[in-house]
Amino acid sequence: MSEAKKKLQTLGKELVEGVKKGKQPKLDVPIRALSNIKYNEKTKTLELGGKSSERLFFNVGHVKKFAQTLEVAKISKQLLDLQKHASLRDMFYMAKRTLPGTNTNLVDEQSESDNAIEDLEVVTGFSREQLNVNANKNGSVAGHVVIEDKGDTIDWARMGSGGWSIPSNVEEIKFKKVDAKYVLYMEKAAVWERLHEDKFWDKQKCIIMSSQGQTTRGLRRLLQRLSSEHKLPIYVLCDYDPYGAYIYSVLKYGSINLAHMAESLTLKDAKYLGITSNDIEKYGLKKHFIKLKDVDVARLKQISEYDWFKNNKAWQREFKAMKAFGAKAEIQALSARGITFISDQYLPEKIKNKDWIE
Repeated sequence: MSEAKKKLQTLGKELVEGVKKGKQPKLDVPIRALSNIKYNEKTKTLELGGKSSERLFFNVGHVKKFAQTLEVAKISKQLLDLQKHASLRDMFYMAKRTLPGTNTNLVDEQSESDNAIEDLEVVTGFSREQLNVNANKNGSVAGHVVIEDKGDTIDWARMGSGGWSIPSNVEEIKFKKVDAKYVLYMEKAAVWERLHEDKFWDKQKCIIMSSQGQTTRGLRRLLQRLSSEHKLPIYVLCDYDPYGAYIYSVLKYGSINLAHMAESLTLKDAKYLGITSNDIEKYGLKKHFIKLKDVDVARLKQISEYDWFKNNKAWQREFKAMKAFGAKAEIQALSARGITFISDQYLPEKIKNKDWIE
């Protein structure tokens, strides 16, 4: 029996035993919010604090979330029994039903079942992947790497124009061969496609990886495994805007919602390669500026005050420059210098010159 299944059984038995003793059913759920997040200066990661909230069954304000958490725990136990996996969307539909004798649905939106699964993670100490719940695939990778996945041998260098599609759960992947000097992660699939078509990974002996916007957990875990198990440097390429800085922040330090997963998801040695304010000046990107909106300015102010950024002189310089410019710039603006400029000159020069931010 898996440790995750044992934990779920123990959780259920403890609730039943409490009821038999006349106690009100309750769950102690660690609070997943900024008020309970702390930045560990020593480990350079976000951590979940010690605050928790009680979810009481006989409390009108608590009962629905209490029931949602138990429902996803039940479904997860069933999946583990069957040795099957479900998507987050599957989980939503499996939990979506009307409570007997009422007009109330247990869940109305997927966000509710998603949150219940994250609550179950912090209650049990097991990730949703270990509880046999997976997210959608949302990432591509290419490079001279051979893996074994569910008995199949897969060569990332021979996956055609789309590359290998990164699954939600990468724990069981076995690396058979890794021939690379570093990993280059980019937030945009379109940029990955440019580099893939240019065979950047082959010419530079590296691995290229992307998502579409914010990184998925499977992708972050794969990056961490390549970093920790194969000692590969991780370089991050993002747009010059507050959200690019945030994406880098999540990769390097962790996220507020997933602070309980920081140990298995963060990339402590990740380096931000670009786009930077120096690039704006060096490559004449001002003419391709996009004006910051009010929401961008507010986001810029927010991230500049994060504990892990506020004492970092290099990042404060970037934030100050972006505010002064009142504008942002996309990675694709480099295409104005030539369609292969990013592959032939921009990235090789930056990596050679160690022109990055930590």
